[in-house]
Amino acid sequence: MNAWFATNFPNVVQQGWFGETGWWTSIVQTLYMTFWSAIFGGIAGLIFGIALVLFDNDGIMPNKVVFNVVDKIVSLFRAIPFIILLAFIAPVTQKIVGTQIGTTAALVPLSVGVFPFYARQVQVALQSVNKGTIESAQSLGSTNWDIISGVYLSEAFPELIRVSTVTLISLVGLTAMAGAIGAGGLGNMAISYGYNRFANDTTLIATIFVVILVLIIQVVGDIWARLIDHGSQS
Repeated sequence: MNAWFATNFPNVVQQGWFGETGWWTSIVQTLYMTFWSAIFGGIAGLIFGIALVLFDNDGIMPNKVVFNVVDKIVSLFRAIPFIILLAFIAPVTQKIVGTQIGTTAALVPLSVGVFPFYARQVQVALQSVNKGTIESAQSLGSTNWDIISGVYLSEAFPELIRVSTVTLISLVGLTAMAGAIGAGGLGNMAISYGYNRFANDTTLIATIFVVILVLIIQVVGDIWARLIDHGSQS
């Protein structure tokens, strides 16, 4: 089996498993970029998504000015293609990280790129909460924070898991794009060491690793959301 693999995938074997350009290094870099940009971008997206619901005309804290500001910020960054965003905020990345190249530098554009997408997902998830439940909480004298944490986030939790899963999958795609321009990871492996060197076997295996990562995220997200759904119904 090893001999067959070495014969049919010579470039994959040549890259090695460890080392600066090894497969394990690329996988760890992809996971690193995905995890931290999901944390930073996810927190920002959750805050903006909640704000879009709270300050809407139908929200519990209607404020047209604040809503329009938040909505325009989200729409603006959502409209910028990620490949352009990488160049657009490069000076900001340089100021924050001290460099524009590498996995850590990629966290800035990745976080900025994913937060508006997640904000819209959160907005849709929270808007699906039954209005009657919110009105009941208000009639019982619940504070705005009680409604946010005890009604919006609690009731929409299964849906938030689902939209978080979709966002993570989208983020994996963004890390591959960032990797293709020097941020490392499987995207860099597929393009720099695969496509650019006509090493189709390297591109194929890198793609397979990305697909496996996406499938794991999808399966875990689906199972978790299903468990939460069943738990809330019992």
